Amino acid sequence: MRSKSLVISAVLFAIAATGSAKVRIQIVNGKRVIYNDGIGEKTAAVGKRSAGREQWLAARISRPSQFDPLINRAANDHSLDPRLVKSVMLVESGFNPAAVSPKGARGLMQLMPGTASRHGARNVHDPAQNIAAGTRYLSHLLGLFDGNLEKSLAAYNAGEAAVARYGGIPPYGETRDYVRKALTAYYGTPYGGTGTLGGGFGKAAGESFSGKPVRVERDAQNRPVFKSF
Repeated sequence: MRSKSLVISAVLFAIAATGSAKVRIQIVNGKRVIYNDGIGEKTAAVGKRSAGREQWLAARISRPSQFDPLINRAANDHSLDPRLVKSVMLVESGFNPAAVSPKGARGLMQLMPGTASRHGARNVHDPAQNIAAGTRYLSHLLGLFDGNLEKSLAAYNAGEAAVARYGGIPPYGETRDYVRKALTAYYGTPYGGTGTLGGGFGKAAGESFSGKPVRVERDAQNRPVFKSF
């Protein structure tokens, strides 16, 4: 038994030495399973080519994370596919609950303070609250855009008004890349659909929309209402 313990310790040390990943042992069906949860895994793709990043996303999404039980619970509460919630989380924060973006988005699902508060997260860095609020927001967007996954993901990144203004994924490089990466993770294969998407209201992807700006307001029932001005 002692030699077996030494082997397990050596394996854990070797895994931990590869980076800042979080390693844990869990008993599954009577067997020891070693999980490398990889907190902050977004850095694993830095410096690689785009194709390499896409392959990494597609492979990583199928491996367990320590947040899977919370993801499954929140997804079930809002009738969403847990894999979709996990894909958004992977692209947003790389499973890092302490993540803070330059724009102020925080936590696993990278929620802005107003969005977090509106969807029930009082402590945005608490994984359970952050995942629940982010999933609720994602569900709201899918309802708003009639289940259109590309528009909903674009709105998660760029805002509801931007998607409404352009009638689809806005012509922002960051947003188009974000949607591509999220769908690559979700489908488990490099996704190229956004390369042929229109820029909105029938215009080509490279063309801008010259119509009136659109903003999102909320009615007495807190439902989003699109208004031009």
